[in-house]
Amino acid sequence: MEINKTNKQAIHNVLHTDLQRLMFKQYNALHEEFKMNDEDYDNTMSQLHRDVYNCNSINDINDLLLEYIDLFKGEKIYNHIFTQDGTMNYVISLLVEQCELLKCKC
Repeated sequence: MEINKTNKQAIHNVLHTDLQRLMFKQYNALHEEFKMNDEDYDNTMSQLHRDVYNCNSINDINDLLLEYIDLFKGEKIYNHIFTQDGTMNYVISLLVEQCELLKCKC
């Protein structure tokens, strides 16, 4: 399913923000153990940005999430990542969460 052009930016933004948050959490947990430095993190963030903003369909997002599956834990993996329906629900939940945050700011 192709993402409508008018919705693509919003979807890319919430997806990038969530994956970036998960990646930062993982980096903080593992950077000492694997001797990771800021340059490694910056390169990873740049790659994540390219990957997310190249997604044009739910299938692309599903493939992307499977590439970054190590960022997810437990129940979230089985409910969201392995199916296109799950991926669509994951994206919708990110958009709803964003709407809720914006509503609270008003």
